[in-house]
Amino acid sequence: MPGSTLLNRRTLLRHLTAGGVAACPICSAIARAGEPARDNASPPWSYHGDNGPEHWGELTPEFRSCSLGLEQTPIDLDGAIRAEMGQLDISYSKVPVHVVNDGNTIQASCGPGCHTNIAGTRYDLVQFHFHHPSEHLVSGKAFQMECHFIHKSATGTVAAVAVFVTPGSANPALTPLWDVMPIKTGGEAAPAGMFDPAALLPEARSYFRYAGSLTSPPCSEGVTWIVFASPIEASTAQIAQFAALFMNNARPVQGRNRRFLLESF
Repeated sequence: MPGSTLLNRRTLLRHLTAGGVAACPICSAIARAGEPARDNASPPWSYHGDNGPEHWGELTPEFRSCSLGLEQTPIDLDGAIRAEMGQLDISYSKVPVHVVNDGNTIQASCGPGCHTNIAGTRYDLVQFHFHHPSEHLVSGKAFQMECHFIHKSATGTVAAVAVFVTPGSANPALTPLWDVMPIKTGGEAAPAGMFDPAALLPEARSYFRYAGSLTSPPCSEGVTWIVFASPIEASTAQIAQFAALFMNNARPVQGRNRRFLLESF
C-alpha cells in the first residue's frame, strides 16, 4: 500500500491489542448480535435525514458514542503501518443461516460452528450483513459493497471481519442469500439452508487491522477490526438487487485520532 511504513511487530501489536479487546461499553447491544444493534426501546435511526449518521449521537444517551467516541468506524485505510502479523486463523464451515431485512441492512444470522482467533482470543461468528457502498475507504476510494462478519468472544468483546465487493463475475455464494433476501422489514427470518461463510472471503488474505467501533448505533467501541485488502466479486445485477433495497446504508468515514492502523505483509 502506498505510504505504508514498516515498524516492529511486537511494539505495534501490543498497542493495537490493548485497544481491540477492550470491553464494549454497551454490553447488552453486543450480547444481542454485535452489529447492527437495534433495541425496540431505542429511537429509530437511519442513514439519511433527521435520524441520519450526523444525528445519531443526539437521538438518545445510549448513542452518545456515535458523536463523542474517539475510536469510531469506518475509517479511510490510508497510510497503514506494515507489520508482520501472520495469517488469520479463520475457521468457517457450513452452518444454518437465516436472512432478515432489519430496515437498515440484510443480515444473515449464523448457527454455531464458525469462529476466528485473533491475538489468542477466540471469537464466534454471530452474523454477517452488507453495506452499499462500502463503509471503509482505501486511500479515499470506496468499493461497491462491503460485507461485515461480526464475532463475539466468551467475555463479550467483538471482532469484525470486513470484505469489499467489486463488480465482476456473478458470485454463486450470494445466490442462496439473494434468493431469499426479504424485500420488506418486520417479517420472519428466511432460512437460507446450510451455508459456508468462507465462500464470501477472498483468496488473498492480506489485511488491515485496527481498534474501532460498531458502524451503526450505539456505535460501541472496543471492536477489533480486520479488513481484507483484496475484494471479492459480484455481478452488477447482484449489486443492483441489493442497492434496490438499500441505495446507501454506509456510515461516513470517521477520524483516525492517532490510532494504529496496521497492514499485513
